[in-house]
Amino acid sequence: MSENTQAVANTAPGSSEEELIAVRREKVGKIRALGVNPYGGRFDVTTNPAEIKANFVEGKQVKLLGRINALRDMGRTQFFTVADVQGSIQCMLTKKACTDETWALWKLLERGDWVGIEGETFITRTGEPSVRVDSFKVLSKALRPMPDKFHGLVDTDMRYRRRHLDLMGNPESADRFVKRSLIVQEIRSYLVQRGFLEVETPMLQDVAGGAAAKPFESYYNALSKPVTLRIAPELYLKRLLVGGFPKVFELNRNFRNEGVDRRHNPEFTVLEVYEAGGDYETMAAMMEEMICTVAEKVFGTLKFDQYDDNGNLRWTVDLTRPWRRASYNDLVKEVAGDDWFDLSPEQRRDRAENQFKLIIGEDLDDTGVTQQVYEKLVEEKQANPLFVTHVARDLVPLAKANPENPEVVDVFELVMNGQELCPGYSEQNDPVEQLERLQHQAGEETQKIDYDFVETLESGMPSAGGIGIGIDRLCMLLTGACSIRDIILFPQLKDKNKDKKVD
Repeated sequence: MSENTQAVANTAPGSSEEELIAVRREKVGKIRALGVNPYGGRFDVTTNPAEIKANFVEGKQVKLLGRINALRDMGRTQFFTVADVQGSIQCMLTKKACTDETWALWKLLERGDWVGIEGETFITRTGEPSVRVDSFKVLSKALRPMPDKFHGLVDTDMRYRRRHLDLMGNPESADRFVKRSLIVQEIRSYLVQRGFLEVETPMLQDVAGGAAAKPFESYYNALSKPVTLRIAPELYLKRLLVGGFPKVFELNRNFRNEGVDRRHNPEFTVLEVYEAGGDYETMAAMMEEMICTVAEKVFGTLKFDQYDDNGNLRWTVDLTRPWRRASYNDLVKEVAGDDWFDLSPEQRRDRAENQFKLIIGEDLDDTGVTQQVYEKLVEEKQANPLFVTHVARDLVPLAKANPENPEVVDVFELVMNGQELCPGYSEQNDPVEQLERLQHQAGEETQKIDYDFVETLESGMPSAGGIGIGIDRLCMLLTGACSIRDIILFPQLKDKNKDKKVD
């Protein structure tokens, strides 16, 4: 049976979900009457469906488990497919191989049920790699029916709210999340092989530092103090540099109480890496090598098609090295004119609004106007990897000023697929300079300054390079996902019942 074979219906067409559940509950009772636990027990496996197919050897004894996701009843021969998120394999069960009780048990199973299979691999007359079933064990009798085999779960909102159904009914979604897991695995492997130590730093913090963002606020009852969920682990990782960790990374969650859209989720995954003795250039080289290594190992290619929300090809991102490097100012001048930085602030605002048709808020300062030009006319139009270097000093308070031009800092922003993917810094390790920069950023809100961090720097932090990369955005790029919700298993969603009236 190929993957195209029509699956039989669970019960009569047009049945309501309640009726389907009632029928399945009856079957649970019948399974128990046969002396079988419909919710299984231990079943030791030797392989999985995807592995059998990938390394198929005919005549091999195997033990595997999976969900029945397709079933074809041919009387005394039953063809069915078992699957998990990594793949599927066809199985064949004959009445000849069963006792009457075993055959009666099989006839009570259907799509959605989990089974353990023991049998021998073979190839059908049509050339399909398969498993001839010697015995099976019921591991779980599903009470609710699976999504339609051919259409999957098409309601986008339901796919996010009922991810388990999405994974059952949409193989492309299941594959995307398997690939995400492999991406993270390869990132860790890359760093560990190069001598980096993985650590964990606090999620609950007294001061939300390391980035400019609105935190989630809470209260720690046992210690009688307010705390925030972290917006970044940076300041704690730098404390570890001070303590003597020369190469350190953390791959974990950050939380920002801000907007939700196709590229932002309030809970997201970030990798931060710090290396003593490095700078923004060593970090750029590492980032270029790491992403290409991960792409080739997981996907076997450096070219990735990107699509818009309507399924149309937007562009193909080419990761082939070397990646372009250009300064922030040069890139702005390429789109805004060679005279951009010679204009007065009023002239820059006028050109941005009237010539480039950008929406410039009244409260946006001159640096913000240029940043808006950069974001809309450079960043959002950049497909292939680009290291944007030497950003305005006011935009990055935790990086070192460039020795030749102190108005900019020694940083890069890695841009591709129309968005920033990763910043990298020559990290600021002068405690006096760092305090001044944090005070300038905080303005009158000095309570936002982590003075304990500044005091830690006074014990001596080695010069270092650091990066922070959004794992969700990297996974979007490599899997071609249009929305961050398609790459986060359980994204934050609006409460469906929030606007409903209560009688």
